[in-house]
Amino acid sequence: MELRSGDGRAVEYLKMAVGWDPARRSAFGSRSKDIDLNAAALLYADRSLVEVVYHEQLSSRDGAVRHHGDSTTGQGKGDNEVVTVDLTRLAPHVTAIALLVSCYTGQSFDRIGNGFCRLLDGTTDRELSRYDLGEAGPVSGFLMGVLHRGDRVWRYRSIEQGMAAGHPVEAVSAIAPHLYRYEI
Repeated sequence: MELRSGDGRAVEYLKMAVGWDPARRSAFGSRSKDIDLNAAALLYADRSLVEVVYHEQLSSRDGAVRHHGDSTTGQGKGDNEVVTVDLTRLAPHVTAIALLVSCYTGQSFDRIGNGFCRLLDGTTDRELSRYDLGEAGPVSGFLMGVLHRGDRVWRYRSIEQGMAAGHPVEAVSAIAPHLYRYEI
């Protein structure tokens, strides 16, 4: 889909948001292992990975992509982790951005309460897409989709692919087939 606002203008600012419920307490009062989901944006120049923005690298070199803080437990309502993308500030060599959710602590998404990820128009907060991570099944990584730089406008292609990935680097080979340049 072309990234356009309700009035037809190109969307220039995006938010990727991830949310989930904390681990539940057992019947004996002890708590299960904390759940640490991570939002990540993997930046590509054609098919070459050039940068990853995630909980250990909070900003791209050009400042266009930013991770706004790491939640290691899922405490709090709504979005627990947010990555923003300012498409107008991206370095010209960046042709694609893969949006990934991974479980750093190794739990599979089908065992995590109310896990979701979504893409929003960052100016209006209009939701462009939303995914229930529980539907991804017994996997620890989820490729939401890929942003592609076109000749006139950026496009978003929903992928919705589960994979084994506790860390963004573990997802690179699964992302590779989804990278190509749109001619718009």
